[in-house]
Formats: sequence, C-alpha cells, structure tokens
Amino acid sequence: MPSFLLAAEESSGGLIDVVPGLMIWTLICFAITFFVLRRFAFGPIQKTIDERRDRIRAAVDEADKARDEARELLEQHRQLIAEAKGDAADILADARKVADAQIERVKGEADAERERRLEETRRQIDAETKRSLDMIRAEVADLTLEATARVTGKVLDAEDQRRLIDEAISELDFSALERDSG
Repeated sequence: MPSFLLAAEESSGGLIDVVPGLMIWTLICFAITFFVLRRFAFGPIQKTIDERRDRIRAAVDEADKARDEARELLEQHRQLIAEAKGDAADILADARKVADAQIERVKGEADAERERRLEETRRQIDAETKRSLDMIRAEVADLTLEATARVTGKVLDAEDQRRLIDEAISELDFSALERDSG
C-alpha cells in the first residue's frame, strides 16, 4: 500500500470506522434533537410560514380585486366621457338650431319692417304726389283765370270762370305725372 494512503488512514482518527456504541448515542441525540425541534421549532415555524402564505394569498386576492375594480372604474369613466361627449354634441346641435331659428326670426322681422317702411314711404309719396298735382291744378286754374282776364279784358263771373277752368284742365295731360307716381 502506498505510504500516503496509510498516512491518511492514521490521520482520520477513526471517524469512518463503525463503532456501534457511538452510533447508538448519535441516533439517540438525533432523535431527541428532532423531537425537541419538532415540538418547539418546526410547529411555530410552520405556523408562521402558513400565516405568511395566507397573508400573501389575501394580498394577491385584494390586488386582483383592486385591479378588477380599477378596470371597472376605468370602463365606467370611459362610458361617462362618451356620454358627456354625446351630450355636449346634442347641446351644441340644439344651440345651433336655436341660433338658426333666432337668425331666421330676426331676418323675418327685418324683412317685415323693411316692407312696412317701404309701404309707408310709397303711401307718403303717393299722398305727396296727389297733393302736388292738386297744387299744380290750382296754380293752372289761377293762371288760366289771369290769362283769360288779360285776353278778354274783363273779369268773368264765377260760372264762366268755372267753365273755362274745367275746359283748360281737361285739355291738360296729367296722366304722365300720375304714371310716374304710380
């Protein structure tokens, strides 16, 4: 046998050797240690591990519930935003309709007012034209009387004056003036 193996055997000091008494004491110490650990350490350690596992499961369940709740709230928020946009569009459309109706009403009122003023102006023009024609007729009658008095050299009585005025007026053409006013 080589010398280094012999030296290794002598230096091991018999730890590898099977000694029945030592083996029994080792098993007894192991059993006592195992019993003590199982009785006082493994139970509380396992209990602590189980409690921690339960807390972790509860936290994970709460996180799942919170995530589901957050998703639900987000979906509700999106629906509310969509409804708000729809409501805003409806309100805007209604406002536009009201504005258009008011614009049309104001246009109608303005057109009616313009027509009323035009009609009033036409009546005033017609009245003024009639008054002017009456003044012209009266002036023509006066001029006719004066011309007749100069031509005949005498003043005519009321009946002759009326007859001559009517004849002179009937010969004058006032239709052109009346057409211009109409």
